[in-house]
Amino acid sequence: MAKSSNVPAGIKPRNKLRRQAAWLSIKKAKESSQRDERHRRKRNEASDPSLREARLSQNIPATIDSKRTWDDTAAAGDEEEWLGLAVDVERLAKRRKLEQEAAEPSDEDGVLAQLKKRDEEENVEDDEDDDADSMLESESEGEDGGSESGSETPSKPKRKPDAATRAPSPPMSTATNLELSPEFLKQKFPSLFETPKEPKILITTSLNSTLHTEAEILTSLFPNSTYIRRSSHAHGHKYSVREIAKFASNREYTTLVILMEDMHQKAPGGLDIVHLPSGPMFHFGVSNWIEGKKLPGHGNSTGHIPELILNQFRTPLGMLTAKLFQSLYPPQPQHEGRTVVTLHNQRDYIFVRRHRYVFRDKRATEKSIVDTAGKRVKGVEDIRVGLQEIGPRFTLKLRRIDRGIQWKSGQEWTWKGKMEKQRTRFAM
Repeated sequence: MAKSSNVPAGIKPRNKLRRQAAWLSIKKAKESSQRDERHRRKRNEASDPSLREARLSQNIPATIDSKRTWDDTAAAGDEEEWLGLAVDVERLAKRRKLEQEAAEPSDEDGVLAQLKKRDEEENVEDDEDDDADSMLESESEGEDGGSESGSETPSKPKRKPDAATRAPSPPMSTATNLELSPEFLKQKFPSLFETPKEPKILITTSLNSTLHTEAEILTSLFPNSTYIRRSSHAHGHKYSVREIAKFASNREYTTLVILMEDMHQKAPGGLDIVHLPSGPMFHFGVSNWIEGKKLPGHGNSTGHIPELILNQFRTPLGMLTAKLFQSLYPPQPQHEGRTVVTLHNQRDYIFVRRHRYVFRDKRATEKSIVDTAGKRVKGVEDIRVGLQEIGPRFTLKLRRIDRGIQWKSGQEWTWKGKMEKQRTRFAM
């Protein structure tokens, strides 16, 4: 084994073994210095917790989501053209509310405001005269009661707490507030934004599909749904999507779901959702499909109506998509089933998950639940929440929105490859 030699920095040994030994010595010295620095920082933070809070407040990773850019609403034109723009609906609603509050006229205008202003000026002059008359009395009182006044400490202005000692701000909620949906969406898609009815869903597949098992799984994911196989007989009539939609709307179905098969493998490749009776029609791409029975430690569906969580749908297009998924689930879930379906939007990909939750006792090795200030939440000190995934697990990607049913009805929005050229701009 070659001996390690101390080689000056910037000089590369000619012998290969000596180069390796020099590199190992440099690497060990660097790791040793980093380890010593971590231990020293840990000792200092143990004695002064504010140092750790200051370090964590500054060490915020710069992710693509934190660098997300938004389109300018001033240059966007009419709101009817905002469907394809990256506009934060929640932030826009807050700004409009502040502008409306600032622009509201005060009730005290005209003669009433002038009279009140004159009364205030007269009261100020009377107070100044009273202060001048009582000046001698205040001086004598100050001389006699100097000992008493000296015992009282003068009030100091309140100092603004430092960033390190200030309590952290509460985290921003990622839940989607559909009440902030723009008005032009409600006017353009009135059937989707009307009073929600009890959903009744018809599920079918594409022509000559083999995804019968996957379609049956969707019937457990969407409550009150029925799967009907599409005709694949050589001499049978091939029903079109328009004919199936008419058939379903005549039987009081509210939504038609079509599971598309991938051309190159026998797996789900797309999901078309038609809001009956006349659209719109949403086309999604499906990827990473995993059945529930293939998930480790999976649970089985009990048939209860699940709770629905919609996360990070922030733009008008995201609001429209979230409203579509909300129409697939009844407004009153069955809480005794303890089932929740989550649709989490991140970078225009919708991750679909279904879990069962359970409240259990806290283990001895676990910490208690704390609030944003780092204090324990009263009432839940010894409670934890456990999750068990039921499945299926898959990812959706919105590709197209048709005004009516299928392509001939016209398109409201279409995904294009150049939309993802700017990696910090997202449509939903």
